[in-house]
Amino acid sequence: MASSIEEYIETISEERKTVFLKLRKVIQKNLPKGFEETFQYNMIGYVVPKKMYPAGYHVTPELALPFLHIASQKNGLALYHMGIYSDPKLLQWFQTEYPKHSKTKLDMGKSCIRFKKIEEIPWDLIGELVSKMGPKEWITLYEKNLPKSKGKVK
Repeated sequence: MASSIEEYIETISEERKTVFLKLRKVIQKNLPKGFEETFQYNMIGYVVPKKMYPAGYHVTPELALPFLHIASQKNGLALYHMGIYSDPKLLQWFQTEYPKHSKTKLDMGKSCIRFKKIEEIPWDLIGELVSKMGPKEWITLYEKNLPKSKGKVK
């Protein structure tokens, strides 16, 4: 199991690595300032750094607040977007826009967008999706959706 971004990238098969690196680059280019790239949950992650949000993630407070993760998995690439999971308007926008940008059927779970046909990734749409929410907006949405017993984190 990898323990860093560099090690993780080295584990990706050669036929998939170029596309994975392109996905990473699209995210880096379009992600609003303030997020930080890290290695979390055995994936490359983009988080709200602890210096900006010291409380961290309520499930594991020692970790920075997760926002996006990307992974190379058995059947393709995956993009985990916590904002899309937490914001019904953003989810609706993405589901409406996806068919305009891709011939493939949208394959997603609550926060996971799966790309089984890596040659069909809608790059511009992914760039637009990751640009739609900055760290402050994500913190506000995250706190709004915290379990009632947690309340707002100071």
